[in-house]
Amino acid sequence: MMFQKVLVANRGEIAVRIIRALREMGIKTVAVYSEADKEALHTQLADESICIGPAASAESYLNMEQIISATVASKAEAIHPGFGFLSENARFVEMCEKCKIVFIGPNSGLIARMGNKSEARKTMEEAGIPIIPGTKEPLIDAKEAKEIADKLGYPLMIKASAGGGGKGMRIAENAEEFLSNFQTAQQEAEKNFGDNTMYLERYIRNPRHIEVQILADKKGNVVYLGERDCSIQKHHQKLLEEAPCQALSKKLRQEMGETAAHAAKAVGYENAGTIEFLYDKDGNYYFMEMNTRIQVEHPVTEMITGIDLIKEQIRIAAGEPLSIKQEEAIITGHAIECRINAKRPGKVIELHLPYGNGIRVDTALYQGYIVPPYYDSMIAKVIVHGKDREEAIQKMCSALGELIIEGIDTNLEEQYQVLMDQKFLAGQIDTGFIKEHIGKSLK
Repeated sequence: MMFQKVLVANRGEIAVRIIRALREMGIKTVAVYSEADKEALHTQLADESICIGPAASAESYLNMEQIISATVASKAEAIHPGFGFLSENARFVEMCEKCKIVFIGPNSGLIARMGNKSEARKTMEEAGIPIIPGTKEPLIDAKEAKEIADKLGYPLMIKASAGGGGKGMRIAENAEEFLSNFQTAQQEAEKNFGDNTMYLERYIRNPRHIEVQILADKKGNVVYLGERDCSIQKHHQKLLEEAPCQALSKKLRQEMGETAAHAAKAVGYENAGTIEFLYDKDGNYYFMEMNTRIQVEHPVTEMITGIDLIKEQIRIAAGEPLSIKQEEAIITGHAIECRINAKRPGKVIELHLPYGNGIRVDTALYQGYIVPPYYDSMIAKVIVHGKDREEAIQKMCSALGELIIEGIDTNLEEQYQVLMDQKFLAGQIDTGFIKEHIGKSLK
């Protein structure tokens, strides 16, 4: 049976995006907000709004007890976590399960299993999914890690087992710099995730970062919805994403999609998820990690497939079967997303968003809104769809030319530099693109 009321445990553009989807489905919405977000758009769009604490995330959006209490008090049957915050927190999902609240996402056991990157690698290897050579067990002791690193050979990527978003990661080019880099990454992991276990992978220099979107229902059905190329990154943070990936042949696209679907089936996955791969210059691809939530860049998949991923998430969580079959997941045209980030907090004095055929803007901004200093810097996503990559790039340039956000500095100019670069226009991109081609101006 479909939900009557859902609480959205997030803020910003993703909270607005989810609330709109719920409203279109005829489901009542509950927003939660910190004291700093009292005037935020998501609180105004929801049917009900509940304050859950002070500005600091640890006391509000990461306060599990307050969010559960708000859900119970509002009589919401389910929680949609969006991305970030508690979206991949197994303990929070376990609390929801104990309180008989539906978490719109996979169960706590699966999140714990796939959220730990070293455990996920081990699971995928057992399922026959290609993985990057590296350690099989989590590491804590730096000296022990150094001995293993020397045997594996350099360069190596040092990564936090519970990591994400580029945090808890360092590259060790040689034995001399391994210990200091390991300790730095470990300290960062402890600070950000409360978990100091690490693992090592062979460092693949400047691959493409390709991820495959999957949907899986409670009846064992799994579909893959094409791939996204997320190679344009700055300090391991994605800046621009596009779909499909121009480097893949039709045959390889199908193979990677089927591999992702097999990986989801191997762990009994439910709901929306993403299998992330690294694709090297020799045409090999390797499992990197699985994101057990909706992704920031999900709109590009929606644009090329016509499938509303948020609504699918909600239907799956309510026990409904997938609304599409694999043969119905048809990719049409090309889509690009640019993340618009604020360089510092401030008040939006003037705002104009681009409009037109094949142009979409996901944002929580409005004229007069004050961007707070406490949260992620992303304030908007501009997404376009064209009949091919060339048209999509032209449309994005046009859309960004119309975008006006006065009062705060953004990375708009940086996005232009990427879009106008000759290497980008030729599709010659990888994860080293920003650093090697236009890195000096994007520091």
